[in-house]
Amino acid sequence: MNTLKRIDPRRPFTITADGLRRITLGVTGVADTAAYKEATGHHREQAKPRRTTAQPRRVLLVAAHPDRGALDEHARQTLAAAALLADAATEVVLLAFGEFTADAAALGADKLIELPMFDRRQFAPFDELNALTACIAAYAPAHVFLPDNATGDGDLGRRYAAASHASVATHVVEIDAAHVASYIRTNTAFAVRALPDVVLLAPHAVDPRLPFVGAGERVMWRFDGTASGLPALNAPENRVRDLGIEEIDAAEIALEEADFIVSAGNGVSDVAAFESLAATLGAAIGASRVAVDDGRFSRDKQIGATGKTVEASVYIAFGISGAVQHLQGIKDCRHVIAVNLDASAPIAKRANLTVIGDARETIVALDEAAAAARSARGTGAALLKTPAAAEGVAA
Repeated sequence: MNTLKRIDPRRPFTITADGLRRITLGVTGVADTAAYKEATGHHREQAKPRRTTAQPRRVLLVAAHPDRGALDEHARQTLAAAALLADAATEVVLLAFGEFTADAAALGADKLIELPMFDRRQFAPFDELNALTACIAAYAPAHVFLPDNATGDGDLGRRYAAASHASVATHVVEIDAAHVASYIRTNTAFAVRALPDVVLLAPHAVDPRLPFVGAGERVMWRFDGTASGLPALNAPENRVRDLGIEEIDAAEIALEEADFIVSAGNGVSDVAAFESLAATLGAAIGASRVAVDDGRFSRDKQIGATGKTVEASVYIAFGISGAVQHLQGIKDCRHVIAVNLDASAPIAKRANLTVIGDARETIVALDEAAAAARSARGTGAALLKTPAAAEGVAA
């Protein structure tokens, strides 16, 4: 008789810094109990532990602009960097310039300060500088972290460092508790320095998947529009002329810059209905290699390893099976939705949501529902904004 015991993959485990699951042999816990298995159906993973419950003695501040209530991938990486550097006596505070509706605790933040009066669609650099300066004066953080991007955060970090004479490191690609590093000499060498007052993190420097959660406390913080040593909001010397956002039709935007993409594969036979849906949703149009080779779409619409690599916040794939080359092209998309008759198609493993159904019927139904919703709201068809002016989708 075989007396070897199998290791239950649902036993208590830890997550390594590389994101790997490690089961501790000899350790038992709630995951082994019959009550747990009955309640969870064997599928729920163990809840992540809270990073710290100690009384904080210092603060790390992360500032970023949310997009439609959530942080983008770059901002989540920046918040994760601060959370990973924080010790048991350090509190991670997230300062959100705009409405924030996501789970701050799951991203590693212990406190959330929301400033809904700021909108990513508006250009108010001096007002944001005053708010950041006032928050830093109130919390006295040891270090301030911002994503080094072209949509306001990088500019804000540089403005603050210049106004307050703070030490700063930009385009940071390597970071730990003692130092930061950036590429120099056309990315052939590293420049290394001690951890500065302001850290502007480059994209993909940190994995945003954390093995713990923060406290996620939402703090009511009043900002009266002024900061010590800086002019008041809307002072004459601070006035800038906001020319607004230039909007263009979604079909005119490059796929690499699109935030919302609908993509057609071999399962899409009615191209006209598909294009109508894209226009209604205000989404850019993409296609698989098969759909391009068949002549249904032009070559500049092809997404994949032999086409274009996209980083959309939302990517809806209609009738695409999900060949390796296509999955390579959408690896950086934030939310992937697949519509396919085959529940075992490779795209279903990558998708955050899979709709098992006919692509043509789903396209028609979704187009009608979206058109009715827009008509009821009186908003008309949405347009994608040019990346030079702003980022995201008008929804």
